[in-house]
Amino acid sequence: MPMTSVQSGNLTQVADDVHCFTNQIVNLCFVGNVDNWVLVDAGMPRSFNKVMEQVETLYGEGAKPKAIILTHGHFDHVGAAEELVKKWNIPVFAHPLEVPFLTGKESYPFPDPSVEGGMVAKISDLFPEEPINLNGNISLLPNDGTVPGMPGWKWLHTPGHAPGHVSLFRDSDKLLIAGDAFTTVKQDELLKVMMQTVEVNGPPRYFTPDWKASEASVQKLAALHPEKAITGHGRPISGDDLTAGLQKLVGNFKKIAVPDYGKYVKGENKEE
Repeated sequence: MPMTSVQSGNLTQVADDVHCFTNQIVNLCFVGNVDNWVLVDAGMPRSFNKVMEQVETLYGEGAKPKAIILTHGHFDHVGAAEELVKKWNIPVFAHPLEVPFLTGKESYPFPDPSVEGGMVAKISDLFPEEPINLNGNISLLPNDGTVPGMPGWKWLHTPGHAPGHVSLFRDSDKLLIAGDAFTTVKQDELLKVMMQTVEVNGPPRYFTPDWKASEASVQKLAALHPEKAITGHGRPISGDDLTAGLQKLVGNFKKIAVPDYGKYVKGENKEE
């Protein structure tokens, strides 16, 4: 995809052992140290070389993660997954409800270019929706909420944007990897995406089929009182900006996040 942003190519250290890498308009995370690290999400299509450059920068030539953890399987979060798995032959962990989209069995609902929103929403019917196939390397996230290769972290089911969407949280430093449960940029507006204008907002409008579940997921994440957050789209955010932004989003979710119209908002009452 030709879209990009001013953050593209930036590697941002969010904690001693957590780095956020912006690949065009989406973020992926490197979590851990040289001896034990994992990759969270896998970037845009045709991003394999960019991801590998960052791997070598952080961990050295020939470095290999223990696993890949996927927040969900939309095209911009799994773009390099098949190539990375082929190179590394490692397990990929995801929620069971995402497995059909990661093993070639089922496609996501089509994105909605008719949804209220800006230019990115209008061109969303050009985005890939066909599934990738990681069959043989897919594993299910453990039922006990632990995250393989990420000691001290837990995963939470945060559906709405995707049925098996998960977010990751570390209680020791209140660090949240939110995926697309919420964003820190208005993802449907092209100029804001390009400039990475910071505002806590809902998930991408054109690719979110269940707004009630999405609202519940944002409430669940806000209740954790995160102090730092990496979202799938937008800059990492922390402190008062994160707290105030999440509080505003939770208190005004229908007004801020839910579009006025679109094929996935039929029956929504934005005045509730």
